[in-house]
Amino acid sequence: MTLANKITLVRTLLGIILFFTIKAESLTSLVIALILLIISTISDYIDGKIARETNTTTRFGAIIDPYADKIVVFSCYLAFADIKELSIPLFPIFLIILRELSVASLRVLAALDGYVLGAEKSGKFKTLAQFISIYIILVYLILLKISPENSKLRHDILTFSGLPSYLIIIASVITVISGIIYISNHYRMLEKQWKK
Repeated sequence: MTLANKITLVRTLLGIILFFTIKAESLTSLVIALILLIISTISDYIDGKIARETNTTTRFGAIIDPYADKIVVFSCYLAFADIKELSIPLFPIFLIILRELSVASLRVLAALDGYVLGAEKSGKFKTLAQFISIYIILVYLILLKISPENSKLRHDILTFSGLPSYLIIIASVITVISGIIYISNHYRMLEKQWKK
């Protein structure tokens, strides 16, 4: 296994750990979650750079890399949805999961025919939107934890209580649109699979 693929697998593991650190809801666990998220983001850049510069890009890496990102996103969003203070609706998260699984299935179908479908600009933009929302929500939770009860700081933070929901709704809209674009761009390949 290449170094780049090993880093990708570590990122997948970090995604799973993120779920439990966010769910713990303590200040320490949330700070750890933020650090793990930063490490995950940096590793995503590093594994791609290593694969390109060492000419060790593999089909396995091309397929597993997006999965690692999805696990990180799913872990964070599902953990957020279970935190009462955030009041995040489940439907946008459901749409995000549905889109990601649909595109992942399309990639598997392409792989069966020997093709590797790479990321597109719309897909990279939706990933950026998802990660921005996760970072902001994590920081919001940390600020809530460090602000004393009945303090002005806490009052000011709570004025943005609807922000986490809005961020995930916006991310879900971008995610669904990017999925529609991706599927339409590869519709011929999908149609070919249906005929088999």
